[in-house]
Amino acid sequence: MATSKSFVLVHGAWHDHHAWDYVVPLLEHAGHMAIALDLPGAGINAKFPASYSRKPFDLDAFKMEISPNSNVTQMERTEAVIDAIRQVNAESDSKAVLVGHSLGGATVSHVGEAISDELSAVAYLSGLMLPPSMLPVTMLEDKLMAESVTPKLHVGDPTLVGALRINPKSNDPKYRSLAKEAFYEDVTDEVFQLALSHLCTDESMQVLKVPSPITKKNFGGISRYFIECFKDHALPIAAQREMVRLVDDAMKNSTTVYGLNTSHSPFFSQPEALANILEKIGG
Repeated sequence: MATSKSFVLVHGAWHDHHAWDYVVPLLEHAGHMAIALDLPGAGINAKFPASYSRKPFDLDAFKMEISPNSNVTQMERTEAVIDAIRQVNAESDSKAVLVGHSLGGATVSHVGEAISDELSAVAYLSGLMLPPSMLPVTMLEDKLMAESVTPKLHVGDPTLVGALRINPKSNDPKYRSLAKEAFYEDVTDEVFQLALSHLCTDESMQVLKVPSPITKKNFGGISRYFIECFKDHALPIAAQREMVRLVDDAMKNSTTVYGLNTSHSPFFSQPEALANILEKIGG
């Protein structure tokens, strides 16, 4: 059996800890410790617009309502993950591998910079691994993101409601098709429906406007990995590779890159392959 490791798994935008439901048991079966948490504003910590649950559903009201998640900050998310890492490190008597998917990658960078000596590695699963001082929103608006399907899911004006808002309960066939293409193109319809059931509506704009804090002194000293998703329609492969290039240039060292021939969510479509890569990380 491979040397036992510990993993802290961070979900992406609108998702929660259920994103890792198929991966955690695989890591545990291999003898590792793995926890997936709900970030502030997500999962059990999510707040939903009142209009989202009203019947009959009023789309116009949903588009206009101020987000109850609009006050969620990056600092809150950073502190929540640091707490989880310290708990895991204490229980496992080792340094955790911190893994972030999609927007969760921004939190990985903040945590890596803050407690670099408490991590064995950081890994980005098609995640926002941003060079120093870049805002998440800057990357999301880059020309390399032009083919992303995700903006077509946005409901309402983010500057008005204070969040990037989606409608996971939409019955519109076109909208549902776009959601599947964006996040889950290579999963079964059953898994797609299950995934939708765990999504929240609002991703705080505050989080998207905090610059990447990474420095060569701290973050640059951690073993760093990136898992590409070749068929990703949320974070296109060209954007993934540009982030790796920019961070490598800034840190003056190289990211170790793995790849999966999947859409944006390999934790659902190829959990075994993803778990196998994670086992190679931080070793």
